[in-house]
Amino acid sequence: MMGLISCYSELAVQVSQKSSCSSYRTVSNSVSPNLTPSIQTAATNLYKTILSSGNHHVIAVTWCRSSTAQGLHINSGDDPTTGFRLNTNTRLFRKKRGSKVFEINGSKFEVFYDLSAAQYGAGAEPVDGYYVLVTVDSELGLFVGDMSAEAVFKKVKNGKEISQITKFSLVSRREHFYGKTLYSTKAKFSDAGNFHDILIRCGGEDDGGKNPNQNPTRTLSVWIDKRVVIRVKRLQWNFRGNQTVFVDGLAVDLMWDVHDWFFTSGSESGPGVGSGSGSGHGVFMFRTRNGSDSRLWLEDEMKTKEKDQKKEFSLLVFAAKS
Repeated sequence: MMGLISCYSELAVQVSQKSSCSSYRTVSNSVSPNLTPSIQTAATNLYKTILSSGNHHVIAVTWCRSSTAQGLHINSGDDPTTGFRLNTNTRLFRKKRGSKVFEINGSKFEVFYDLSAAQYGAGAEPVDGYYVLVTVDSELGLFVGDMSAEAVFKKVKNGKEISQITKFSLVSRREHFYGKTLYSTKAKFSDAGNFHDILIRCGGEDDGGKNPNQNPTRTLSVWIDKRVVIRVKRLQWNFRGNQTVFVDGLAVDLMWDVHDWFFTSGSESGPGVGSGSGSGHGVFMFRTRNGSDSRLWLEDEMKTKEKDQKKEFSLLVFAAKS
């Protein structure tokens, strides 16, 4: 994925604003009506929260969904074994409302959740009828859901009002898809901006994308709000690249790396160079840039974000061919 560092293009496409949306519902398939959208299997939202003391934490909220399981994982820090983990599949776990306390790096985290009436769309995370509230050292650290944060806090804290309004913001989002040709999502690149429809299509020029694994002249097309912002032909030879687009007045670096689709064998130990039978992930990244930042890739994104005064946002889409 670090091969993206060497890719750069000065081409730029302007994308206008559109009406806002309230969630990450899967976008419609009107651009490519004959193609079946790929399935979102996981979505991770990375939030930065700043407490009244000035201490800050990065909280990762991961929603996952498969044919046999559906779950939620909340963590802060590098240890994946800590934090909160829940399987909401009714056949395996019936408790969809409750709370859990855990400690990370000396801070007390408490998660309150209610997914009993959650409604799901085509993606891994619910779209309405739920809430997840996280307190850090007794302060409101994070709230997601379609209910009032103040009302939920008062409810779970036995009538106690929120004493401090903690600042938290979404700094990064990662989505995992299973499928071959069509990946759709939404993204909001700034607090003052709107949600935008994003559609990524990979397919052959001659077959309309129906058989992308057997056509070496396959193309990559990316739409934002039903407008084509990039189109790459002969993707097998142009498997990495970069282009800049402007969304809501912001410069957004759009990068792709589908090397592993073509040059990785089915076994991780096999070279598979040139075999065209790769089973790895393709990666698509949308990352906002401030005026003084000319870097197109960050080796340690979160450490750099902590030093930057201006908020940045990145969306990464990991796409498995099969």
